[in-house]
Amino acid sequence: MTFTAIDFETATGSPNSACAVGIVTVECGEIVEQYSTLIQPPGNTYWRRFTEEIHGIGWRDTLNAPTFADLYPEIRKRLQNRLLVAHFAQFDRDVLQATMAYHNLDYETLALSGWACTCEIYRAKGYKPANLAACCARNDIDLNHHDALSDALACAKLYLLRSV
Repeated sequence: MTFTAIDFETATGSPNSACAVGIVTVECGEIVEQYSTLIQPPGNTYWRRFTEEIHGIGWRDTLNAPTFADLYPEIRKRLQNRLLVAHFAQFDRDVLQATMAYHNLDYETLALSGWACTCEIYRAKGYKPANLAACCARNDIDLNHHDALSDALACAKLYLLRSV
């Protein structure tokens, strides 16, 4: 079981506004690496609701953070040719694609092995609700929800447990 779990946080409702990413690398069923970083979103603009009610990240936190384009070489080496796993895969895929497009980076060069969605997997197993917090609570997985690394790590653990 080799894959990479990923989670983005966004600064606004725009999918190109990534402000944090968590990436967890799994090789042969073992978590071997964890990476997270803040990202300066376009214009360093935030919606107050996202800062106050969702993730707590604000413009002061990313004022001196690198842009996605600056971070891309590091992110690319962690994602390229990998199966990506996310809890709401469509959201994270949209953020990755839109953020790359905003920075004139070609998504196709990642040559991903595909995407897997743990929300869909656990919904198919009968979990109601199947949101990340509920899935983690039911499986005794620690979660600091909306911390990108914590969400990615929890997603990796859920994917590892999916056939149990």
